[in-house]
Amino acid sequence: MIKRREFITLVGSAAVAWPLAARAQQSAKLPTIGYLGASTPLFDSQRVGAFVQRLRELGWIEGRTVGIEYRWSEGRTDRYSEIAVEFVRLKVDVIVATGGAIPAAKQATSVIPIVFPVAGDPVGGGYVDSLARPGGNITGLSLQQTDVASKRVGLLREAVPGLRRLAIMANVGNSNAVLELGGAHAAARTLGLEAATSELRRAEDIMPAFEALKDRADAVYVVAEPLVFTNRARIHTLAMAARLPAIYNSREYVEIGGLMSYGPNFPDLFRRAADLVDKILRGTKPGDLPVEQATKFDLVINLTTAKALGLTIPETFLLRADEVIE
Repeated sequence: MIKRREFITLVGSAAVAWPLAARAQQSAKLPTIGYLGASTPLFDSQRVGAFVQRLRELGWIEGRTVGIEYRWSEGRTDRYSEIAVEFVRLKVDVIVATGGAIPAAKQATSVIPIVFPVAGDPVGGGYVDSLARPGGNITGLSLQQTDVASKRVGLLREAVPGLRRLAIMANVGNSNAVLELGGAHAAARTLGLEAATSELRRAEDIMPAFEALKDRADAVYVVAEPLVFTNRARIHTLAMAARLPAIYNSREYVEIGGLMSYGPNFPDLFRRAADLVDKILRGTKPGDLPVEQATKFDLVINLTTAKALGLTIPETFLLRADEVIE
């Protein structure tokens, strides 16, 4: 027979032990997001910050109500499949993958939901059946890259008087870059420009690519993706040495001296991706969530670089910019 004091001690011990056990069990059952970063933590910091902040606003607090497993390819496309397979093995609840990492994630699983915050052309790339009805286990946000490519070519032509010969520099080993490359070529033809592809496959190709452009181009359209971003400082230095005005897809290039960029507001896309993840974690099937499109675009111009290149940017053009760096 248990004495009263022993009974109280036993119940007290159980009361202490139960919450600890419950918390451990609860922690073990946290829904988990696998974040497949196509570049580096430094590059993705602003985008990841926007994603995590929006999750928090929706009640998903990292480490308390949701777990996030981060993996970074650091611009190496061969890492995509390896990371995607690891996420499948970890049995994450959602995989977040961008750009060139999407095919690897899709190939790794047809069951785990996949959300892409950024995709150049998800229908053209074969990721989804249609924007309205993606089907399968994948959804996200589309840049409709071929449309944006046309806008970029047009902006470069406005900023560079007498532009006739356009070099389009792209990593042809990246499927999204190839899609954008096609859109840029089509836009150049429409505007009556001579366009030539400057192919990259690895970092070692960058310097020879610029050497080959000597006296053969008036400007360069740089198709941005992880390899290009990782080597953005080198690309900018070589473009300036060749006195080639260049256009990119995001402000990060202009901040280090690139002439101009036009592209979607990436933090906004990552916030909206968090909304999709929230719906999936609450039970909605990804195939029932329409692919959304980018709605906020930023034009950023570096006036100091323009002056260094001897370009006079029209006042009307500057007034259309979202940001002018001087």
